[in-house]
Amino acid sequence: MELIKIGEFAQLAGTNLRTLRYYEELDLMLPASRSPGGFRYYRRTDLNRLNMIRDLQELGLPLERIRALMATRTAIADRPAFIEHVQAALLEQDRLLAERISALSGQREKITVALKKIRECEHCHMKPGSENNYCEPCALTGKSLPGTVSALF
Repeated sequence: MELIKIGEFAQLAGTNLRTLRYYEELDLMLPASRSPGGFRYYRRTDLNRLNMIRDLQELGLPLERIRALMATRTAIADRPAFIEHVQAALLEQDRLLAERISALSGQREKITVALKKIRECEHCHMKPGSENNYCEPCALTGKSLPGTVSALF
């Protein structure tokens, strides 16, 4: 098993030593080994664990919840319970991803509506400004602008 010193591991991971030490304090990332002088060594596969931590953070989970989800290596002794915990962690990540995808899809729908409105604006002589209340309501339709257009006008 190839072990990598903490500095090289941090560079490979695109992070810094402080983050790795902090994750160790929280029992999120433990070094695979320590030298007699106290140097931390990681396995290349520990990058997978670090990437999962980042992914879960991007989904909005606090580090404490991430630690609970990822507490599979030391906390669970019997194999069926271990497998069940790993599956539960993956299912929770999948649920969070589905929620994020749904939210992003909603934002994309708003952009689609806004782009349609902007195509209508190409035929209008008005220029958004304080004298016309930034085209609110629209001079062509008399309707309110989509929120994403209104924010930019």
